[in-house]
Amino acid sequence: MTLLSVENVGFAYGADRPVLTDISFTVPKGANVGLVGESGSGKSTLLRLLLGLDTPQKGRILFDGEPLKARDRAYMRGYRARVQAVFQDPYSSLNPAHRIRRIVTEPLRSLKIPGDHARMAEEAITSVGLTPDTLTRYPHQFSGGQRQRIAIARAIVARPELLLADEAVSALDLSTRVRIVDLFDRIAHDMTMVFVSHDMGVVAALCDQLVVLDRGRIVEAGETAAILRAPQHPYTQSLLSSIPRMPERAEPQDHR
Repeated sequence: MTLLSVENVGFAYGADRPVLTDISFTVPKGANVGLVGESGSGKSTLLRLLLGLDTPQKGRILFDGEPLKARDRAYMRGYRARVQAVFQDPYSSLNPAHRIRRIVTEPLRSLKIPGDHARMAEEAITSVGLTPDTLTRYPHQFSGGQRQRIAIARAIVARPELLLADEAVSALDLSTRVRIVDLFDRIAHDMTMVFVSHDMGVVAALCDQLVVLDRGRIVEAGETAAILRAPQHPYTQSLLSSIPRMPERAEPQDHR
């Protein structure tokens, strides 16, 4: 069953600045789909469209069979309860003046989700490998990897159906990146995920399917294993050739 469908989407910043051209792909429910491409490929613009922050100028985006109505406030409130995002810089996305408990429960309050918010926050923070006392502290008291775990906890606390991750490990050092990739791999079993990255190695480790973007167009798409085994487009081949050698995965108790 298809959860998210992008149909012939086009977007431009002015008549002479096309960013996306004829973008089409689907995200099956329960799948992990990677959107990969270098800077300038259109990944960030596409993510803004998926979040409803911008509207396609051509084509359409469907979520669970319905067109995404970015200008309909009531619709978007429901959409954001079902779709959450994790961004690149974990520090700038966390309010330094607030304790972690308030940060993690913010989606529950803003979306008016019923339930025991304190219990839900504790469940979310422990599910990402941090201890409950994390909730009483402030962002500056944590490392980059721990802050990204907190950002992930905030994104999953409302139990969304779809998680959008935008370069969610690129600001981390290599060993911490491996640990956060491992975390994404674990939580992805409970939801559908779209992982946006310039790093083919990270996306290949996490995603069942790949969509390769180059200068606003899809140049290759399909099952990850098939693309890794026999990439057809020269651009995909160049991305694969640049995959760095990853260190061994950390032991589960190391949450740096």
